Amino acid sequence: MRILIANDDGIYSPGLCALAEAAANFGDVRIVAPDVEQSSMGHAITASRPLSYRRAHIKEFESYKVNGTPADCVALGAYHWERVDVVLSGINLGTNLGNSAWHSGTLAAAKQAALLGLRGIAVSTPVAQGEPDFDALMPHVVRVLEILLPDPDLKLVNVNVPPAPKGMQWTRQSLRQYDGKVVPGADPMGRPVFWFTVTPIVETEEGTDRWAVEHDLISITPLRLDLTDAKTLAAAQEKHPLG
Repeated sequence: MRILIANDDGIYSPGLCALAEAAANFGDVRIVAPDVEQSSMGHAITASRPLSYRRAHIKEFESYKVNGTPADCVALGAYHWERVDVVLSGINLGTNLGNSAWHSGTLAAAKQAALLGLRGIAVSTPVAQGEPDFDALMPHVVRVLEILLPDPDLKLVNVNVPPAPKGMQWTRQSLRQYDGKVVPGADPMGRPVFWFTVTPIVETEEGTDRWAVEHDLISITPLRLDLTDAKTLAAAQEKHPLG
């Protein structure tokens, strides 16, 4: 099995190396990741300038850094390495739950794989005061890969691993009104500036990705690229027949 590893935290993120080490139990691994952090870049692709693809040194793994987005990295990685079987993205420093699926660079790398006809799996973990204990997380990540990698029907999956997992659960995406907010401020010259931040979501619904992680369960959420609201489409066709 050929496993391409990408992320949005950058080529030298400890989570990237940890995921590559876990994936090495299942096949040949190659790393292609952004040369700098690209968090929350979403599914941006670089179309206005050329991209570089340069060797990097990440332990024993064949590795390359790209001056582009996570989606760029997957596209270039698949171009330079034929017959890639699956793309793993992460381990992201911070969860990707609920609304973050829309802007997560980690998930964008997995989605780009699916767009290319490959399989994509995104893996994330919370960050508190310090760096996550990746040695402690490793057996849990390996167990998740043991379940997901052999199943060809799991095309696009979002995985979130709490610091001390007590089990695993299949979940659905937590859907809430977007929790971002604008915080006004001023720079040292008194000119107005604005921070964009998030508002913590307090209430969670059982069975969702956020609920699982809050209850120390590994959340495994199958996703799809088709954003069509089938129920609303059928109702609209009946209510407003066209043609």
